Amino acid sequence: MQISPLDTDWMQNLPDAAQEYLNGHRLDEVECVVSDLPGIARGKAVPASKFARQSQFFLPNSIYFQTITGGWGEAAGENGFTEPDMILRPDMETACAAPWTGDWTLQVIHDAFDQNGEPIPFSPRNVLKRVVELYRKEGWEPVVAPEMEFYLVARNINPAEAIMPMMGRSGRPAAARQAYSMSAVDEFGPVIDDIYDFAEHMGFEIDGITQEGGAGQLEINLQHGDPVKLADEIFYFKRLIREAALRHDCFATFMAKPIEGEPGSAMHIHHSVLDRETGKNIFTGGRGAETDAFFHFIAGLQNHLPSVVALIAPYVNSYRRYVKDHAAPINLEWGRDNRTTGIRVPISDAASRRVENRLSGMDCNPYLSIAASLACGYLGLKERKRPTKEFKGDAYEGIEEIPRDLFSALDLFKDANKMHNVLHPEFARVYQIVKTAEYDEFLQVISPWEREHLLLSV
Repeated sequence: MQISPLDTDWMQNLPDAAQEYLNGHRLDEVECVVSDLPGIARGKAVPASKFARQSQFFLPNSIYFQTITGGWGEAAGENGFTEPDMILRPDMETACAAPWTGDWTLQVIHDAFDQNGEPIPFSPRNVLKRVVELYRKEGWEPVVAPEMEFYLVARNINPAEAIMPMMGRSGRPAAARQAYSMSAVDEFGPVIDDIYDFAEHMGFEIDGITQEGGAGQLEINLQHGDPVKLADEIFYFKRLIREAALRHDCFATFMAKPIEGEPGSAMHIHHSVLDRETGKNIFTGGRGAETDAFFHFIAGLQNHLPSVVALIAPYVNSYRRYVKDHAAPINLEWGRDNRTTGIRVPISDAASRRVENRLSGMDCNPYLSIAASLACGYLGLKERKRPTKEFKGDAYEGIEEIPRDLFSALDLFKDANKMHNVLHPEFARVYQIVKTAEYDEFLQVISPWEREHLLLSV
């Protein structure tokens, strides 16, 4: 439902959580935000009185040509780098509190359109909406459930210094290899309390928080649901968690591999697909049996995930996570209840049958990673191919089947014409240019490893 702020009763039409948050208070400010390609929130903060008088605002389309470092990819097209304005319209269903601010503030995610009213094809939220709509045209409703892994680390204001685990409540640094330890979770109790409080104010339901295997590494599971809604929540959650950490003199990081020798952080994505008419899971047939669609979806992931690794592992650091025997997959095998395979079928009842993509890193843009993963499954459903035989045993003993660096991943994405047509060819063009520019920026930096091992030895 799209609600215009110009509606006189727009405050009464806010989501319930936003109304409850503002109950008895005067709204001071509205943050009008969009996600850029890396997933950074861009936009404007405006007084509530001004927001009530506007139905849209403007930003230059160049925000989608910006690299993670603040540089620019030459992706403007044949008209040159003129930075025309986009029209940004609020999706009021995304209105939620910004409870860490000093005043009463709402955040609202906006959708990006060109001046002819057409969706901007390289807006990440629009890319995901496009993929979801392709499913719906086939009579399918995609459902996802993301898992978010991240680290709480000591404050780090010097990039030349290694990242260290945060100091726990006990006064000792967070310890590694404490997966599922309740005592380890208690070490971060004050931060977790604020995460819960912020999430409640924002109307988000957390399915659970667990300690992962890394020092100071946590995982948050979200309830399954609509892909766009879940991507919105992850987009918001990254900011929420960072703000909660800052309140307690530590940093939250979503880097794929922030600490040397520790496991990386993933954003595993669980998928199922419903029949829009019956509401039933198309992965399950009569008597609870696995359907052809179930196997076609898995085959789609196997056949097309390599071409989108550049989206689900978008930085040079992302590939440090893909280390054999370090809780990150390096293969495209599939298996039931097997965490060594890149594609896992978790234990579930027949109605909840789902497929888990374990390749995606937490450093991804959630809109693009979910879009890419769903696009692979969509192509599988359309192509109707069969996957390889189910893998049984330790898949780390098999061959590596994914690119091991960003440049190789971008090469695969460049040639993936079927994938371009699903995500949008213009998005594919812009993404390649921006990520190549970003990689070129990285190559200009000389690392400590190079200085240590090459300076006097080569």
